[in-house]
Parts: sequence; C-alpha cells; structure tokens
Amino acid sequence: MELPKFYTDLVNAVVSRAAVFVILSSVGLVLAMKYYRVLTKPKVAGPIGLGAAFLLFISFFDPQFKTVATLPDNVPIIMMVASVTFFVWVAFRQMALNDERLEKGLPPKEAEAGEVQKTFVWPDLVYIEFICLILFTVFLTVWSIALKAPLEQPANPAKTPNPSKAPWYFLGLQEMLVYFDPWIAGVLLPTMIITGLMMLPYIDKNPKGNGYYTFKERKFAISIFMYGFVVAWVLLIFMGTFLRGPNWNFFGPYEPWDIHKLEPLTNVNLSEIIYLQVLGVGMPRNWFIREIWGILLVLGYFVAMPGLLARFVPMFREFYKQLGMIRYSVFIVHLLVMGGMLIKMLLRWTINLKYLVGIPEYFFNI
Repeated sequence: MELPKFYTDLVNAVVSRAAVFVILSSVGLVLAMKYYRVLTKPKVAGPIGLGAAFLLFISFFDPQFKTVATLPDNVPIIMMVASVTFFVWVAFRQMALNDERLEKGLPPKEAEAGEVQKTFVWPDLVYIEFICLILFTVFLTVWSIALKAPLEQPANPAKTPNPSKAPWYFLGLQEMLVYFDPWIAGVLLPTMIITGLMMLPYIDKNPKGNGYYTFKERKFAISIFMYGFVVAWVLLIFMGTFLRGPNWNFFGPYEPWDIHKLEPLTNVNLSEIIYLQVLGVGMPRNWFIREIWGILLVLGYFVAMPGLLARFVPMFREFYKQLGMIRYSVFIVHLLVMGGMLIKMLLRWTINLKYLVGIPEYFFNI
C-alpha cells in the first residue's frame, strides 16, 4: 500500500516548515482549550483519537516514516506523545465536568461526601506502588527483549553520526542551541525553567483549583503552563526526533533524509538588516553604535514591557494588584522569556534573523 502523493506532499510541506508547524500547533492548542468542554466529550474525542491512530497506522506503509519511527530511540517518543495526549484529555475532561457542576451551584466531584476519604500510606499507598513496580518491571523486561538497545561502535571523532542527536530528554535544549548562544540555551533558559517551577507556589497563591480539577477558575495559569509544556517543550522534542535529519535540516515525516539536501539560508543580525538593508549604509566600527538598536529592543522588551502591560492591559493590571511589585516582576520576566524564546525562533524561521544583539568582540550574543 502506497500513501497518496497529494497527502504526503501536503503533510511534508506543512510540517517541514517549522514556522507554519509551530503556528498551527499553537492555534490548535488555543482552540482546544477554548472549546475543551466539547472536544473532551467521549463522542467527540473518541473519533478524533481513532482518526489520529488511523493516520499513524497508515503512515507505517511509507518506508521513510517507518524507518524513522521504528528506531529504538524513537519508539518511546511516539509513546510519550500518545500518553501526554491521553492524560491531558483526562485532566481536561475532569475540568469540564467540574466546571459544569460549579456553574449549577454544585461542589466539585472531588468534594462529594463519597469522594472525600483518607488514604493511608500503609498499607494502601505502599501496596499500590509495589504492584505498579512489579507490573512495570515486567513491562521493561519484555520491552528490553523485544526492542534491542541501539548500542553502537565506540565514539570515533573521524566519523560522527549525521545527524548527531542528544538523548530525547535533551533534544529540546539541542533545538534551542540552533537559535541561541550556548550560555542562553544551555544555562540561562534551563535555569529559568527550574526557578520558574520552584517559584510557582509562591507567586500563584490563588486557592481556587486546589484539590479539584477546574479550568474556568484557573484559565490563565493553566493556559500558560500548557503552552509552555506542549509547544515550548514537547513540540521541540518531537521536532528534534522526527523532523531533524542530516545536517540538522528540517524534513517532512514522509520525506527521504537526503544527506545532500541544501538549505540556501543566509542568517543575518538585526544590525545588518537595519544598516545594510534599511538605511543602505556601511556597518559602524564601534560595537555599541552597531548594536544599539538590538540593545534598545531587548531592554524595551524586558524593562518597559512589564510596566506597559501592568498599566494598559486590564488582566496584567489585576495581576500587579494581586501579586505586588516583586512577585509580579518575577512572574512577568519568566513569562517574557518564554514568549521571547518562541519569538526568536519564529524570526529565524521567517526572516533568517540570527541575533538581535551580536557582539562577538565580547562573546555576547542574544
């Protein structure tokens, strides 16, 4: 069985263009959260899930897709995407049911008399964990026998793999290294992810949603978390696993990984766009004059934007009143970093922008 060419060409054309793929994924996530009550109903979610499973099944008839998807390293990523989708659906289904109950004046399902009960660590929790340990050990044993670990030859600097990929849990970071200097992609951004997660309980003290599922009462918090988790992390892992081929070029899921594929891209800095393309003059010799536009843009984004949002956007004005200056500043800076990361990636994909601020004299690039 051979997949229709119009279908494979369409999928390759959309998915291999990173900007289009990410924008469509972002729009799809926004629409899914907006219409979560309808989309999570079993009679709606069921056909969607079956349709996705059917597309995945017929995709294995394509030789290129089968080769990439059945690599021992890549099988867990398919399972990860499927499990993330399933458990997100379960959570949002519980949210939809509880939000409907709250609108009717009823307590959330978790607060019903029959649902409120104590679970003791011993013996209840220990027994459950022990049974799960046994079942998962059996699962891993069968998996290790059926799917051999991809052990290769000892590393040889004279013959490196192409593409050379990090383990799946670092593929998001490896993808970010394409767009940022190592000190940003490898140090600053991971640090801010960790500090942001650590600070969440201290920044967001809203008692609503504690102990029960709800989306209506925590729309902003859940939406930001979902966007950061799904688009800014899971999607990057998916792209690094299935769409990045030889020479780290983008390939469609049904497109052969041709090592000779060339991407005629000329990455330029913001200063080069302004002086050479817009003003039509030569580049200044002084690094500060050369990069002043990017410096002002970055300072305006991180210094002026928090105040402007708090002053002119009602939602952020309310956040400022609730959180205070310090907690609001921490919150908004982390939010702007996440948004700035995606904006920078889109700029690279659309206009080949390399750096907003490029100061190689001092190894400082943004």
